[in-house]
Formats: sequence, C-alpha cells, structure tokens
Amino acid sequence: MPTRKSSKPAAKPNGTHAPLTDSLGNTILIGDCRLVLPTLPQVQQSQVDLVFADPPFNWNRDYDQWKDDMPREDYLTFTYDWIDLCARALKPTGSMVINIPDDTAAEIVCYLKGALARKPAHQMHMVNWCIWHYRFGQNRNGSFINSKVHVLYFCRDPLRRTWNPTQVLEPSDRATTYGDKRTLSKRDGMPPGMRVPMDVWYGPFWGRIQGNNKERKAEHDNQLPEVYLERVVRCASNPGDTVLDPFTGSGTTAVIARNLGRTFLGSEFSADNARRAFQRMLDGPTRPLGTSINASSSIVKTRKALVIPKIKI
Repeated sequence: MPTRKSSKPAAKPNGTHAPLTDSLGNTILIGDCRLVLPTLPQVQQSQVDLVFADPPFNWNRDYDQWKDDMPREDYLTFTYDWIDLCARALKPTGSMVINIPDDTAAEIVCYLKGALARKPAHQMHMVNWCIWHYRFGQNRNGSFINSKVHVLYFCRDPLRRTWNPTQVLEPSDRATTYGDKRTLSKRDGMPPGMRVPMDVWYGPFWGRIQGNNKERKAEHDNQLPEVYLERVVRCASNPGDTVLDPFTGSGTTAVIARNLGRTFLGSEFSADNARRAFQRMLDGPTRPLGTSINASSSIVKTRKALVIPKIKI
C-alpha cells in the first residue's frame, strides 16, 4: 500500500543549497525545479537533448519535503508549468519522456498536443504512448488491479529527433519462442532474430522496485528499474548528450545517464534525497549495463528456439 502521511503545509522551495556536481559536470540542484532549473545555462540556451520526468503523482506519498496532495487544479498547473520549462530547454532534435499514471496521462497528452485552452510552450509530436507493465500491482477488489504506468514519448521534431533503435533491440518471439526461421533473413535493417521493443515494456528486471529488490534504495518511497531508464537514455540520446530530469528522486536517471557517457542535469526538492541520489550516481548501476539487451521478453512458453548471434552495444 502507498505510504500515507497527514496533510502538511507545502515546504517553501529554495535554491539556497549548493549544487551537487562531479568532475564531469553531472549536476543535481536542490529545490523546486521551476525555480532552480532555469538557472542552468543549458536550460536557458535550449541545449538539452533528452528530458525524462517521473513527477510526483499527487497520491499523498511520502516524498520527504514535498507536499503530495495538492488540489487538483493546482496540481495540473504545476504539471503544465514544469512541462513548459522542460520543453523550452530542449534542442530542436530533443525528446521528452514522461512516466505518469492513469490520473493525468490524458491531460498531459492533450496539453502537449495543444488541445487544451492553455497552450504549451512548444506543441510536441507524440512518438509513442508506451506502457510500463509490472506484475506486482496493489491489491484491490473494487476495480481491476492496476499493473501499469504510461510512458509518454514526445519529441520536438519527428524528422530530426535522436533515435537509436539498434541500442535497445531484443530477441524476436519468432526466434525465442516459435522457431520461425524467416526472422533470420528479414530485411528490416535490424540484425537477424532481433527487433525493436514493443510499446508495452515488461520482462526480467522490469518489475516494480520493491523492498526485497537488489536495486531498492530504502530511504526513497518510489523508484524505477534501471533497465527502464537504460532503454530511454540509449534510444533517445547519444554519448556526450545532455539528459535532464526535473525530479531526480532516487537517482535512477542520473546513474544511468552518467554511466552511459551522457551529462546529467537534475533537480530534487529534498536535500537529503538529492545527496543520496548524487552518491548513487557516483557509485554506479546496481545491475550491469546491457542487462535487458539480448534478453527475451516473451511470456509464452518456448516451442522451438533458434540460435541467433548476440548483438554488441
């Protein structure tokens, strides 16, 4: 069950803490993203290549200093404000990926498509409406058990966006499950037996990060799997690019971006969470990079498997 706390006054955002920066320029600012991120030159000059955001869901979760039970209209205003900030920070070739539940997914899509009364800083193109699927949903009996979060993938320019499909390939079900040799001679430009992942994301190490998971950071209420962020960072940015996360949280984006040779920029409202995330970024990933590459996500029992060469990334 979600950790519940009594309603508390909103903590005053501040920028009084010194930035946390390593020798490579990876930086976490402490404070409200709407106030501290505009101080970064890369944001001011629209030099960000990829934004990943996993914002507070407004579910009254325990996020240390953050008040996670805003009135609905206040939460939507907050959402559109940080989206505008991030959209302005992007290069024309940049992309934005947002991790969001059912509650607000439709509003964000409509906003970024320019379909609401309030217009976005930049109307953006939807590349994919993906789903992150997990099998450990919170039990309920009044409706179907939730087992997903939406992964909204937008870009500034669909013809110029950074897109690296060969960095995130997985074995095709034709190769791993059905023994269909046609996959070995296909002509789609991908290696034999491999495919671009589907728009529902699941598989080994893709589940929710619970208390007994080796990736789990006990001091933080919520975090995403490392394989999730590795897929996002690999497919939508290049080594040397700048990756921005306005809600650094436990530091999953930071640790993956830094260890894939990107420059990470982030903000975190809680000073304690920011320091732990910064240390996690320096310590490196829990699992080896590439864990989900060459791994089948098939949920069907194998009938006949083909031997296919593993790809190198």
